Amino acid sequence: MRRLLRGLLSIIGVAILAMQPSLANSPCSGRKGGISHCQGSTFVCNDGSVSASKKNCTAYLGGSSSRALGLMDSENSNMVPSGNPGDCSCRSGQYCIGPRGGHYCFTDSGAKSYLRN
Repeated sequence: MRRLLRGLLSIIGVAILAMQPSLANSPCSGRKGGISHCQGSTFVCNDGSVSASKKNCTAYLGGSSSRALGLMDSENSNMVPSGNPGDCSCRSGQYCIGPRGGHYCFTDSGAKSYLRN
């Protein structure tokens, strides 16, 4: 009986360890609605915000995510500072610089989404 219990516990332990990586959050998960496309190494989410993930978007999605969505050559260009302070849409690939040096862009709803340093 003890052998059976010990064997069962070891199988459960291995199953739990195997599931650990799949339990991690993915970029743009939850209310962000998933990944829309890549802007260089930055994830642009379906709600128009950017993800603070430290993962590289093009590496995470296999390097061809933007092209599949019809956004020609946008996957290779990182987000750039906007020349016009009002044109900082996350989807456009441009960001604004705040008074204290923070980099942000605007989501589809008009909220600020800060880029990771």
